[in-house]
Amino acid sequence: MTTADRLPDPALVVLVGASGSGKSTWARERYRRDEIVSSDDLRGVVGSGPHDLGASDDAFAILEQVVDARLGRGLTTVVDTLGLDDVRRARWLAAARAAGLPAVAVLLETPDEVCRARNRERDRPVPAPALAGQLRKVRALDLAGWDVVHRVAPTGRGPDVASERVLADPTPPADRRSSQGLRFVLQVGRFPWGEDPAAWLAGVARAADDAGFAGLALMDHLVQIPQVARAWEPIPEPWVTLGLLAGLDTGLELGTLVTPVTFRPAGVTAKAAATLDVLTGGRAFVGIGAGWWEREHAAYGLPFPAPRERVRDVAAAIETMRALWAPGTGAYDGSSVSLPETTCYPRPVHDIPVVVGGSGPQLLRTAARLADAVNVRTEHVERARAAVEGTDVRITVLDLPVVGRDREDTWARVERLRGGTAASAYARRTNAGTPVEQRDRYGALADRGVDTVFLAVGDLEGPDDVERLAPLLA
Repeated sequence: MTTADRLPDPALVVLVGASGSGKSTWARERYRRDEIVSSDDLRGVVGSGPHDLGASDDAFAILEQVVDARLGRGLTTVVDTLGLDDVRRARWLAAARAAGLPAVAVLLETPDEVCRARNRERDRPVPAPALAGQLRKVRALDLAGWDVVHRVAPTGRGPDVASERVLADPTPPADRRSSQGLRFVLQVGRFPWGEDPAAWLAGVARAADDAGFAGLALMDHLVQIPQVARAWEPIPEPWVTLGLLAGLDTGLELGTLVTPVTFRPAGVTAKAAATLDVLTGGRAFVGIGAGWWEREHAAYGLPFPAPRERVRDVAAAIETMRALWAPGTGAYDGSSVSLPETTCYPRPVHDIPVVVGGSGPQLLRTAARLADAVNVRTEHVERARAAVEGTDVRITVLDLPVVGRDREDTWARVERLRGGTAASAYARRTNAGTPVEQRDRYGALADRGVDTVFLAVGDLEGPDDVERLAPLLA
């Protein structure tokens, strides 16, 4: 594994190297303090200090308990010892296997003379014969069987500093694509707007524009959904809200992700989108779907047809909107709908993109036939690729990650958001990570043919949280 590669997470990470090789420094620069289990620190807990070798047996007994407990919960565990004891390494490897976690050995390849020089500068240096023995063991190590052997090259800085650096200027290219070729649209689904809703909305939109997002999308629901917030928290009508945002001086594309065909007749949606397109100078889009939540339909007195009928209505809705946006006012007779006239003014000022949300087979076939794009969750990208192969339909994804400024911040956000879900499971489900780690993942999505990421974070409180996402777009 090269130093530029990303280590698996969660994982067991065992540091291996002689005294003075820089193991503890390497770990502290990359992991949270709570993730690191250090034999020296535990000697300080059960003995008179970190150099109390007489306390080693007790310290290692506690270390083994901590390692087993953390691995059992699926948590990243960094073992900071010399890592040169073959029996202990084998035990840790077996524990990782039992927990179903990847096992990583981080080998510090620091030159012997550097280790000796650092050792001489310590208040309590390791005896020279003991250090010489450690250095011989490092050269004779057998790390076969480990999932990853990460070799840390002897450089003047940590090996991953360049990959962790946030670019100073996150300004995107003119077409608002990231360096990976992706467009990012901020999806807003929760609205903790306090006493001034309009100011909050304007602040979030302007922050998204400044950060380089290509657009902003609003959920279209009548009741706040349980996946996002509590039912009595605000969820504004999106087309009214988009009208407010259209009056701001931004370059954001604006639309819904997604409007259910059950909420309003397709012609009314076509009218709203055409008006938004005119007000924004050609920056409107329409996300459309079959709808899924029966509760909000019942609460508002709306019919909720069977799934097959709702999916058929998506095709009819797209055909209706296309007909009303087209030039002329004549009658329209299509495969799913007939209209006696198509008088719809103002006309859109550009071809409004239609994004179909959903991953069911019939919806994907509808998208491949009628839409400009299909929006799926990341786990359904391959299914979408197969459905739209041979067409010009773009693939977009709705991504709901936890994004922290650094590893410590990321974990704090996981703890706040996870509710009753185990931390490791929640972090895995939400792809929790720093902007650099997220960009690695988005690069892989771009390689799989994804064009646009609709990005929604569960802890969006205001403009500052939008700024936190800016490095993703660099």
